[in-house]
Amino acid sequence: MLKIFRKKDGQKGFTLIELMIVIAIIGILAAIAIPQFIQYRKRGYAASVTTDCKNAYTASVAYLVNHPTGPVATADLGTAGYTPTAGVTTTVSARTDTSNYTITSAGTAGWSLGTPNAVGAITNSQYVITPAKP
Repeated sequence: MLKIFRKKDGQKGFTLIELMIVIAIIGILAAIAIPQFIQYRKRGYAASVTTDCKNAYTASVAYLVNHPTGPVATADLGTAGYTPTAGVTTTVSARTDTSNYTITSAGTAGWSLGTPNAVGAITNSQYVITPAKP
């Protein structure tokens, strides 16, 4: 015969089944939320890397306005007002002439980006950027 457990007068608390159901619901919500949070962070990191590449380009143009004979080096970006984001490394690779160079921004390995670099190539005064991917 099935016994139904009822609370006695003055007894307080939850049954074991009620507690297990609440824990199961919290577990399901966590299983959905944690991967989404990780993806949000990766997209933020990729945006930081891409933005740094664009900002380095702007600083390189500002540097070339003041020093038209060029070329632009990585150290010159700071004098033109560029400050990198924490965790992002930006380098400038000049080619044989001053109008063609490549800017590469990379995030730290801990960011776990699929394509960790944003690459901007300046060729014949046109800037083309390949953004980092989460």
